[in-house]
Amino acid sequence: MSHVERHEPGTPSWVDYMAPDLEKARAFYGGLFGWEFSIGPAETGYYTMCQVAGRNAAGMGQKPENAPYPPAWSVYFSVEDVDATCARVREQGGQVAMEPMDVMDVGRMAFCADPTGAHFGLWQPRRHTGAQVVGERGAMAWHEVNTRQGERARDFYAAVFGLEPRKMEGMAYWTLHKGERAVGGVMEMNEKWPQEIPPHWMNYFAVEDADAAAKKVGELGGTVRVPPFDTPYGRIAVVSDPAGAVFSIIKLPSGA
Repeated sequence: MSHVERHEPGTPSWVDYMAPDLEKARAFYGGLFGWEFSIGPAETGYYTMCQVAGRNAAGMGQKPENAPYPPAWSVYFSVEDVDATCARVREQGGQVAMEPMDVMDVGRMAFCADPTGAHFGLWQPRRHTGAQVVGERGAMAWHEVNTRQGERARDFYAAVFGLEPRKMEGMAYWTLHKGERAVGGVMEMNEKWPQEIPPHWMNYFAVEDADAAAKKVGELGGTVRVPPFDTPYGRIAVVSDPAGAVFSIIKLPSGA
């Protein structure tokens, strides 16, 4: 199991979900990923740690009833200084949608949008350092921003987080590297993507069998948006939960 004690600044460190119904969300994701749950007290809004073998893999919170955004999974980048990073976001043409705030003694956060409109979070760790397991069943495995302005997004994330973009052969896709390690990607949406799909971050969770997991999504009341297909990086499907939150599942190659 890939245990993680800390995440390098400028890399994705956490994912969470603001669910319309936390109890239903726990039933769906527990059934799909085998998650166990550590439910926080009332003062945290019952924020829930989703765990794999006792280690934090993701989070869930209650979506405010009148919130203007749809149910969605969000990615957070680990940073050393949230306030300074927000300044860089603005300098590079992005927006700060939620100003920096302390989350008790566990960390400091902000929520931002890149210049193309995709939203992401910033997390300055204190007691909570982020996901403690990656790349195993039910743990985050990859993150990519899907946007119609790939080069603009590429340059933004490279500047804000100190990442090196590398173009993939034959397609409008860039991997984002911290040193030699690929930590995320930028995919340019072309005319084949429905126009109503906004720029967004897609989060991938590892599964043991993409076909079996996609079938399970349907059994649990979710929807398979893109049936399983093979790539050089694993077998992937795009799915959504019963509330409509979209995410991807991936069976990673052996040894990945």
